[in-house]
Amino acid sequence: MNLRTMVASAATLLAMAGCASNGPAGQGVPVPVHDQSALGSRGYFYVGGRYTGEAAQQVMSGQAYVEVLVPRHIRRPYPLVLIHGAAQTATNWMGTPDGRKGWADYFVEQGYLVYMIDQPMRGRSAWHPQDGATRMFTAPVLERQFTATARLGDWPQAKAHTQWPGQGPLAGRRGDPVFDAFYATQVESLASNTDTQRHNQAAGAALLDRIGPAVLLTHSQAGPFGWLIADAKPGLVKGIVAVEPSGPPFENSTNATGKARPWGLTDVPITYEPAAGRAEDLAVERQAAQKPELFACWMQKEPARQLPHLRDVPVMVMAAEASYHAVYDHCTAQYLQQAGVHTEYVRLADHGMRGNGHMVMLEKNNLDIAQFIDQWLQRTVR
Repeated sequence: MNLRTMVASAATLLAMAGCASNGPAGQGVPVPVHDQSALGSRGYFYVGGRYTGEAAQQVMSGQAYVEVLVPRHIRRPYPLVLIHGAAQTATNWMGTPDGRKGWADYFVEQGYLVYMIDQPMRGRSAWHPQDGATRMFTAPVLERQFTATARLGDWPQAKAHTQWPGQGPLAGRRGDPVFDAFYATQVESLASNTDTQRHNQAAGAALLDRIGPAVLLTHSQAGPFGWLIADAKPGLVKGIVAVEPSGPPFENSTNATGKARPWGLTDVPITYEPAAGRAEDLAVERQAAQKPELFACWMQKEPARQLPHLRDVPVMVMAAEASYHAVYDHCTAQYLQQAGVHTEYVRLADHGMRGNGHMVMLEKNNLDIAQFIDQWLQRTVR
């Protein structure tokens, strides 16, 4: 799809959705308002979903809210689809809890057509009781995992965390305005990883059918969605940036224990070659730990089955220095590489971006990381 076609397609979608233009700022707006002069238009639409239940009482289930930002001048060849993680919504990309510019505006300024979703059954994508049980992250859990990890985290890398915004003795804790603003954004999400992945694969595939080829940028829980959407629509996924994707393969680490992701990268079936009819068909073995502070990865026994639908999709797996993902994200990257996927494993600290935790898009150096992603995409995606 050329740039002219992309602009026309986006304009059509916005017209269908009811597009809102930027008007003058209101008087006394009590929140930061960022310059959006690079933004041409914006709007929203829904994709996916199906009617469920008895005919007289049917509701739509599984649809996903999509917000689209169209720059005045499109300068990048493919749109970016931003997919948030557990307990989050598209607000992750729209700004930071201390009022700074978010990734969505930054990528628009670079000339990307940007699509942001609320996962099915999340945020502005309707949840119904029959969709299944939900879970909610408590404030103490987020303090430990995301915001005050230098004090509360119990993995070896946690003490290096310096990038969460906030000052004083309550920084990253309840009672600090930045933390409170962040926690206010948290929402319930489906408890079932299997159901979550199935719904997001279907909605993501429907989105690509509508908008055409795109790059997927996933965070955390959304990591498996990237692999599954590419598996469903391999010709339409031009690249995947997996920021601390859910992992490692086959077994939980750090924040949980026990078996997980029986298909290696996912909880639901993904295409292997030779075919694997059941997850149990994947023969795996545990490697020795590379360093004492790193998880010992589970890998396939050789010859490893390949992931043919991801073979032509360039992938970046990104890990932050102080996050709990620093313990095991190398396993996800190595598993992809073993399965024939062109994967680059990026440790932010190796590129001068030190002290980050899991919520990199909200931290003090968030735009430095966004710039790094843009540069990687320009070098890598064709």
